[in-house]
Amino acid sequence: MRHTKTFALLGAVAALAVSTSAFAQKLPDQLTWTAYDVGSGGYNQAVAIGNALKNKQGVTLRVLPGKNDVSRTVPLREGKAPFSANGVGGTYMAQEGMYEFGAKDWGPQPVRSLLLNNSDALLTVAVAKDTGVKTIADLKGKRVAWVVGAPSLNQNITALLAFANLTWNDVQKVEFGGFGQAMDGIINNQVDAAFTSTISGKAFQIESSPRGITWPVVPHNDKEGWKRLKAKAPFYVPFMGTEGAGLSKDKPVEGATYPYPVLMTYDKVDAGQVYAMTKAMVELFNDYKDAAPGNVGWDIKRQVFDWVVPVHEGAIKYFKEIKVWKPEYDKSNADLLKRQKVLADAWAAHQKATYADDKAAMSGWQKIRAEALAKAGMEPVLTEW
Repeated sequence: MRHTKTFALLGAVAALAVSTSAFAQKLPDQLTWTAYDVGSGGYNQAVAIGNALKNKQGVTLRVLPGKNDVSRTVPLREGKAPFSANGVGGTYMAQEGMYEFGAKDWGPQPVRSLLLNNSDALLTVAVAKDTGVKTIADLKGKRVAWVVGAPSLNQNITALLAFANLTWNDVQKVEFGGFGQAMDGIINNQVDAAFTSTISGKAFQIESSPRGITWPVVPHNDKEGWKRLKAKAPFYVPFMGTEGAGLSKDKPVEGATYPYPVLMTYDKVDAGQVYAMTKAMVELFNDYKDAAPGNVGWDIKRQVFDWVVPVHEGAIKYFKEIKVWKPEYDKSNADLLKRQKVLADAWAAHQKATYADDKAAMSGWQKIRAEALAKAGMEPVLTEW
């Protein structure tokens, strides 16, 4: 009996040692992130963070630009990159299995967040100033960019249009193959409006172009408008934008935003590596905060720990160590993990069904998804897309 207890104790100690060593893991000498196109706010921030990692920890960060949510997320799904400075599409839309992520080779993804960038910028519709647009309602009849393969960009415009009781039928949809092309389309007078961050390099290019740039007002006191917007995009919040092209503390814009970029990963990524990445981001903050527009948003003091996707266990471990993780976050995280389980089970049921074609399959998935979430007492959010 004594030997049995001894072996059990040794086993427990060994298990603890393995767990501890996992969380003590350092970042590899070479690390890969995916991010938005070259020139985007997310790409510029990733490069600045990479410089800090190289200078302080000797880590070389390779940033792979992706022109849409799918191309940014594929390397993570396939295990070729552990992290992405992604948008809401590669995180929330991927989790929900919506839009391009509702295709048969995708489905709901087990994504996790590390940190959210909550800067002083806005994520909204950039409009050429020469159009005379002042409010979202003024977009009626204007040419608006639709980026193929980028559900977050397109759905965000859908939500913002809904604020003013508009749909894509009320504007002229102009398709582009990537974010950068859509923004260049404004400069080249191919389109009047496109979705972006106010701090993206492209936004500053539009500001300095002959067309100029403006940001339509999204009034915070319009409760009905906000109700319509959040029905399409629950991750949005009212915000006074003070950073970006044409913006400052003296020239703010009453608008809407959400965290961008989201430093995200998959559930399968090693907890030790996630822990080390999160720790480096927090501890090196002063080394990169002023190196790119919007980097101030990575400040640990600006973090939201109960957003719309669950936080990775490796990040939670670090947050608990520095005492910023509250007990109530455990419940919100558990609820989000449960949502992902409901979505995964619904997708499994969908995969067993037979459909006439891809269009029918997409409709079938929308129905199965909405019914499964409703049955579990969860808000489907979007039932038609």
